[in-house]
Amino acid sequence: MDHNVFKGTWNQIKGEAKKQWGELTDDDLDVIDGEKDKLVGKLQERYGHSKEAAEKEYDNWTRSRN
Repeated sequence: MDHNVFKGTWNQIKGEAKKQWGELTDDDLDVIDGEKDKLVGKLQERYGHSKEAAEKEYDNWTRSRN
């Protein structure tokens, strides 16, 4: 998914993100605000993923949404 489209539709898809990553809080989702880097960082923080693993998880999730 194009980064600009992702950011522009964040309010609509953050519920899906919460379902995908239940460890993310509503506050986390508000802080992320559709920014890939912030989401990747929160995945690292909450799940203990490496940056590469978190980016791969993000990429797989965005691909699955198309």
